[in-house]
Amino acid sequence: MIMVGAMAAALWVIGAVMKAPYSARWTMMAVLLIAVMMLHIVLPAGHPLRMATGGDARLWGLLIAFGFIIWGYRIGLAWLRSKVTPVVPAPVRSTSFSDTELNRYARHIVLREIGGPGQKALRDAKVLVIGAGGLGAPVLQYLAAAGVGTIGVIDDDLVENANLQRQVIHTDNNIGLPKVHSAEMAMIAQNPFVTVRPYNRRLTVDVAAELFADYDLVLDGSDNFATRYLVNDTAVAQGIPLIAAALTQWEGQISLYDPAHGTPCYACIFPQAPDPKLAPNCAEAGVLGPLPGVIGAMMAVEAIKHITRAGDTLAGRLLIYDALYAQTRTIAIKPRKDCTVCAGKATPAPLG
Repeated sequence: MIMVGAMAAALWVIGAVMKAPYSARWTMMAVLLIAVMMLHIVLPAGHPLRMATGGDARLWGLLIAFGFIIWGYRIGLAWLRSKVTPVVPAPVRSTSFSDTELNRYARHIVLREIGGPGQKALRDAKVLVIGAGGLGAPVLQYLAAAGVGTIGVIDDDLVENANLQRQVIHTDNNIGLPKVHSAEMAMIAQNPFVTVRPYNRRLTVDVAAELFADYDLVLDGSDNFATRYLVNDTAVAQGIPLIAAALTQWEGQISLYDPAHGTPCYACIFPQAPDPKLAPNCAEAGVLGPLPGVIGAMMAVEAIKHITRAGDTLAGRLLIYDALYAQTRTIAIKPRKDCTVCAGKATPAPLG
């Protein structure tokens, strides 16, 4: 026993002098123990070398087994730790702004149209964003930076390499992660004073009504007509204002739909989905990388204006932006009396 202990200590010291990693040193210990076990198996009972190394192979077997138990425990503990997301306590939100928040939002607060009351309205607002892709990325970034208190985001996609050309909230090292969690990390890193609610699932009829009921405003950045019509139907049914936008190649469009206050709904303007051949998705038709940033930023602007009651929103107007020819035009839009979604739900005067 003493001889084996001396040899183990010598190997450890040699490893330390050579600055060998701990894994290499423990490997040398394991090799030594295995060699001793082999001696006890090969040599006959009573052999001097066997007696000098403990005399009984069972002793070394127990020692090796104990070592494997400790090793397995460490591996299991490391695996469990890798699966646990550290809980970072959210900043305590008081009734008044902290000095850090006042400094952060100073450029908003000095704006006459927003001021302190407007910034408080942003902090108290609950906004749901549909999609964390091209349009959702800048929307989520700017809403978080602006201090919107509660931001929900629903999307069932994973971050892919092909997204990074335009979906600027995601990074290369987040490829493979759910988009909502990738976006959440970026938003909290940008502004820890906001609450982010990620929903890693597809928006479907069975969850839409319950989900929307907890929000004051919905922003639709989805990329398919089925979801757009579902979002519109649910928003109209619950009287929730909807800011919706869409993209194609070099062009984008955006409006604020609020039938409860006199505007048309999305279905008034687009009563049915176009033929897929006439409206291919971005993967098929392509899209200019910065275009979602332009339109998404406009969505965030409209959201902030609506929440703070600043200026005139796009309620009752459809804005179309053509990046290729640097043209912007605005079209007046009105409710359709025969709309199957919102007919009879509007009041005379739209909000600005």
